[in-house]
Amino acid sequence: MNGKPKILSVDDSPANLMAVRKLLSRFDVDVIEARSGNEALAATLDNEFALILLDVSMPDMSGFEVANLLAQEPSTRETPIIFVSATYSDEVHRLQGYHSGAVDYITKPLDERILRSKVQVFLDLYRRGTMLRRALSQLAERNAQLEREIAERRQTEAEVRHLASHDHLTGLPNRRHFMDVLERAVARSTAESASCALLYFDVDGFKPINDQHGHVVGDEVLLRIAERLRGFFGDGSTVARLGGDEFAIVIEDIADAAAATAQAERVASCLKTPLAVVSADHQRSLTLEVRVSIGIAVCPQHGRDADGLIRAADQAMYVAKRARSGRSVIAPPPTPVE
Repeated sequence: MNGKPKILSVDDSPANLMAVRKLLSRFDVDVIEARSGNEALAATLDNEFALILLDVSMPDMSGFEVANLLAQEPSTRETPIIFVSATYSDEVHRLQGYHSGAVDYITKPLDERILRSKVQVFLDLYRRGTMLRRALSQLAERNAQLEREIAERRQTEAEVRHLASHDHLTGLPNRRHFMDVLERAVARSTAESASCALLYFDVDGFKPINDQHGHVVGDEVLLRIAERLRGFFGDGSTVARLGGDEFAIVIEDIADAAAATAQAERVASCLKTPLAVVSADHQRSLTLEVRVSIGIAVCPQHGRDADGLIRAADQAMYVAKRARSGRSVIAPPPTPVE
């Protein structure tokens, strides 16, 4: 509530308006006066009233008509109206007044004690209503603030979880996330009698790139590789950076070792296209070629747990490196335990 409560006094007689003004002088309110129904309606457009004292009999528009119009407007339909009348004091006109939206009805000449008593009641109700609306508004704002804080906290927690499970440079899943994915894939393959594959590789000749062009360019190369791999695989596969220039790809629901080998060859082919990067001093454009040697292991043929698959794929990768850069090699079947 801003400032004092306002009361609208509507009467076509200046003497009656003055009488009401005098009677209301003891209250800490602002009294706004209107001498016709049209003036009363205009006043409600610019003010919020705690109470309207409305003369029933006016020349241009009766108090009943004014009340009916106010009842149709959302901003005024809840404003209490006390009808003031010198002539319509019978029960029929009282009922008409209540039907038009009046909350009370008093007759002229005005009794000071009755008017002040009724006004006090409605002022108390208005102040309590205003306090309640303010409290509800503050509560709503507090709830909205709490919702914002909760949303921000959830976002922060999600970001922390993402940072804990993803590589800070490339945004790919990190080693810990990779292990979780691989263990779940192996467990699912075992439970559903299906196959999953692990492609394991690092970038051949990555150290010379770092040595010749600097770590900034090296990081850019890793970013470009990650971008290609991320766009190459869809749902059902997870591309991870394990650290340095090491990458791994988990492919679920793979048909067999031949299908896994075909996927590895596609990866190697995709990464053969030269990478366009900018020099560390941002003065030159560089075109760098990279090659990857990929080790392939399939569950359950080459291992029935995550560690076994990683060992098999790692050994196959080094076989590929020794054979020729840019190759992919399937792991040999595990040696039977006698």
